[in-house]
Amino acid sequence: MPKPNILLITSDQQHWDTIGAFNPEISTPHLDRMVKEGAAFTRAYCPNPTCTPSRSSIITGKYPSQHGAWTLGTKLPEEEVTVGDLLQEEGYRTALVGKAHFQPVFTKEPYTSLEGRDKLHDFEFWRDFHGPFYGFEHIELLRNHTNEYLVGQHYALWMEEKGCENWRDYYTAPTGTMDESIQFSWAIPEEFHYNTWIAERSNQLMEEYSGKEEPFMLWASFPDPHPPYLVPEPWASMYDPDQLTVPQAAPGEHDHNPPHFQMTQQRNPDFSEYKETGYGIHGYHSHLGMTDEEHRKAVATYYGMVSFMDEAIGRILNKLDELGIADHTIVIFTTDHGHLFGQHGMMFKGGFHYEDLLRLPFIVRYPGQTPAGVVSDSIQSLVDLAPTFLRFAGAIPPHDMTGVDQSAVWLAPEKAVRDHAICEFRHEPTTIHQKTYVGQRYKITVYYNQTYGELFDLEEDPQEIHNLWDQAEYQSLKMELLMKYIWAELGKEPMPMPRVSHA
Repeated sequence: MPKPNILLITSDQQHWDTIGAFNPEISTPHLDRMVKEGAAFTRAYCPNPTCTPSRSSIITGKYPSQHGAWTLGTKLPEEEVTVGDLLQEEGYRTALVGKAHFQPVFTKEPYTSLEGRDKLHDFEFWRDFHGPFYGFEHIELLRNHTNEYLVGQHYALWMEEKGCENWRDYYTAPTGTMDESIQFSWAIPEEFHYNTWIAERSNQLMEEYSGKEEPFMLWASFPDPHPPYLVPEPWASMYDPDQLTVPQAAPGEHDHNPPHFQMTQQRNPDFSEYKETGYGIHGYHSHLGMTDEEHRKAVATYYGMVSFMDEAIGRILNKLDELGIADHTIVIFTTDHGHLFGQHGMMFKGGFHYEDLLRLPFIVRYPGQTPAGVVSDSIQSLVDLAPTFLRFAGAIPPHDMTGVDQSAVWLAPEKAVRDHAICEFRHEPTTIHQKTYVGQRYKITVYYNQTYGELFDLEEDPQEIHNLWDQAEYQSLKMELLMKYIWAELGKEPMPMPRVSHA
């Protein structure tokens, strides 16, 4: 039997509840089609709620504490063996189109970065360079979210090739000239938006590979709906802000949480004691900046960004049909981590291990193999993607991959190979370092060198309003969960080789 193609489609920073099949307030007809034709997993988790660590886990099958890219502003070591390297050994073509973010936006010797700001606008370099890069033999990259000055690389070259000579008008200084105060509605024409570019280039690569009857693993990596909140019309006006549910904090919900939660609800909190490296720390700031009107418009724009991305995903799915390879292609849709857009009184991301940040949209479609229209609560993790891809390709995952092979579950979603997920967040060497154990019902979060923590009952308190960590009647449960967490940590230690002799 020929090896199946693997098409990984990801968004960036997408809340788990932003698929129309499960949320009537948002329109995503093409993702809804995937839900109808495949299996939707409602308990999927990221290994870290930030980009670089989580994305590096996708391609290594290891946790951030194991592969080395432990936080934003770090780099995945280039000697790491990735799923792309191993799939190439099985005869696969491998490609990535869109956002990578395996390396930081600045180069600091000896840690050079191909994605660093000093390289983004070296267009002569990008015109000739398409890989190899972390196991992808072919790459076409961008590094910006919406109008960020980080725009460049292959995407900027494509805009010029398409006749968009004034592309700098749609991006901020110092790269461009766009007014930074503009919010929500973005003047860039759809035909030059990166959604169009990712769909077009992904489709052309799939056509090339299928024409040669070569199996492929292609990652179509969309930068949306990661803020800034900007999207072209008509998507910017698609949703009426007054008709949407706009999340808010529950009164007093942070009274029993660790101090950094409470500080986010202050106007001018002082987080200086948490800073060790001197670099910015995500989420550790006031979250009170938006007016109610701006908040509502931000949610509407975020939904518009998802819907526009969904339209581009539809073009990729339609291309599979046109090429006649849909039945022989495993399509996975997910995101790198979640997003806060008002839940718990917070915005964006950071060291807050709520389901909003850890839980992911996750859909698998494999016609004739994965049952259609199934919704499963079998726990998934992004760290499981690499070993699962290898199993479907007929390869044995290496011993030091600590993710779990989910291939049997994708074919029979009523099964389960996990009873928990582990999520990590280490944003500073010692002061911001936490891990969460998520079980079927309960989740517990521990902090390095701290006696505070979080314990939530996801069955009785799915909104995670009531932290049970210090409540007397839950101390025996806390001890039980701490033991399960320790066992889970021991269980995910890598074993680079099997034991082969007595001594």
